[in-house]
Amino acid sequence: MNKRNQVQLVGFTVGEEIYQTTIPAKYQNRKPYQAPNPKMITSFMPGTIQEVYVSEGEKIGTTTRLCILEAMKMKNIIFSQEGGIIKKINVKPGQLVPKGCVLVELV
Repeated sequence: MNKRNQVQLVGFTVGEEIYQTTIPAKYQNRKPYQAPNPKMITSFMPGTIQEVYVSEGEKIGTTTRLCILEAMKMKNIIFSQEGGIIKKINVKPGQLVPKGCVLVELV
């Protein structure tokens, strides 16, 4: 039997009743969770980079503005969750970025 044809039953209880259900293929084939890397600042939604405030090699803190991401007619200021030194800036003003794009890398 190949992986697609396998049926896996899962039991659960509600009150005193016991039920069984199958796990759908969509659940079995999902991507495993990966914790976000605080050293990689990513875009949380697609948009356009309006301005970049930092440069490579600059030391930053959690209150330092990194860039502005315009999305849905709103200008979102992007900050880092932790301090560090800018290793690489992957965007420039006017660039369209998708969701999850790495904007800035920290050391």
